Amino acid sequence: MATRHLSVQPAEQNTRKRFLDAALAVLTDRGVAGLTVRGVAEAAGASTLTVYTRFGGRTGLLDALYERAFDLMREQLLDVPPETENGLADLLEVALAYRRFALENPARYALMYERSVHDFDPDPELRKAVMRTTFVMFVDKIRRVSEPGVDLQELGYLLWTSMHGLVSVELTMRAQTPLSDWFIDSTDEANERVYRAGVLAMCTGLGLR
Repeated sequence: MATRHLSVQPAEQNTRKRFLDAALAVLTDRGVAGLTVRGVAEAAGASTLTVYTRFGGRTGLLDALYERAFDLMREQLLDVPPETENGLADLLEVALAYRRFALENPARYALMYERSVHDFDPDPELRKAVMRTTFVMFVDKIRRVSEPGVDLQELGYLLWTSMHGLVSVELTMRAQTPLSDWFIDSTDEANERVYRAGVLAMCTGLGLR
């Protein structure tokens, strides 16, 4: 099934990237309320007609922005240190890179995994394709530290949902007034320590060694 956004010819790549970079900037600076065709066009220094021509409208633009957000996460996950003989430590590095992306890009993360734009439902085929680009990275890391014959996708899903839960709660807590006498300090170091402990506890529970 074809996705809703238009196909991209090589000659259009730079222009497309310029619009998507502008859309990402709008999302970061103004939030989802600014994600209008007019808002993105103004940020890109172009007309609304150009946005409609490139993306077919707001839905096509949001589909492309959604895809671009996953591309950026994948780039960050790939930018971890080279693999070592310690497969579990390598898996933890990817998990930490996932957390860093979410904390550095909360608006993008919300677009990817929440319904931050209430009337935007990503194209199903697009959603499946982009989620696989990051999910497969966890499955590959898990393969190195799991027993033969296990369901790698199920283990990957369980680990990812645990990571997502930890990150989502941390993002929520960061967006609100800090609690006094909370058992986790509001520092990044304290939250990373808890995140590490949670990821490693899940790895232990899943039999990853």
